[in-house]
Amino acid sequence: AAFLPSVRLLKAQKSWIERAFYKRECVHIIPSTKDPHRCCCGRLIGQHVGLTPSISVLQNEKNESRLSRNDIQSEKWSISKHTQLSPTDAFGTIEFQGGGHSNKAMYVRVSFDTKPDLLLHLMTKEWQLELPKLLISVHGGLQNFELQPKLKQVFGKGLIKAAMTTGAWIFTGGVNTGVIRHVGDALKDHASKSRGKICTIGIAPWGIVENQEDLIGRDVVRPYQTMSNPMSKLTVLNSMHSH
Repeated sequence: AAFLPSVRLLKAQKSWIERAFYKRECVHIIPSTKDPHRCCCGRLIGQHVGLTPSISVLQNEKNESRLSRNDIQSEKWSISKHTQLSPTDAFGTIEFQGGGHSNKAMYVRVSFDTKPDLLLHLMTKEWQLELPKLLISVHGGLQNFELQPKLKQVFGKGLIKAAMTTGAWIFTGGVNTGVIRHVGDALKDHASKSRGKICTIGIAPWGIVENQEDLIGRDVVRPYQTMSNPMSKLTVLNSMHSH
């Protein structure tokens, strides 16, 4: 008897997420002037399932792809005109694979214009996070760079101490590049020495995430490979994030 209400509750939570959160996808292909095989939204033409390009890709005498100038000038790609909202179909738990450790993270795919109060409700009510006394936002370029060992140690210790003493939430770009990689290393070092969990929330653009198709599913547990592909323009998620 105690089991049935909990099942109903889980189903209610699942349906609430589907009702509250939306994904946004390109629904109008406009090939890029820099790369005619890629839409202005950033995705390859072939990744737009069921869509055909709105302007033609022409071949010149050398069989090189180019676009007609008149067509390019006729329409510019924009989020408001050329994307469409639909209920999110990617949320649940990520199980990070590889790297000698197994971490899990709750996740959801949402549109960039999602209402903040809905996200706060998700984090505090569904994911059971305690409200923080401090928000720490770590930003930087996605290009990889090296830090001198001493500087890296000072950065990591300072970040972890600030988060632990204030019960802070750390926000990053979520992927395993640039400064975020150094944040992940600091969290990994902390996890090896302490049981104290630090809430680290990654907000990554869906379009740049490697193996994004593995995350599609409603209320699912998905294994996620963290080995990066050097030939890919996409980047893997950082496995030390909690959400």
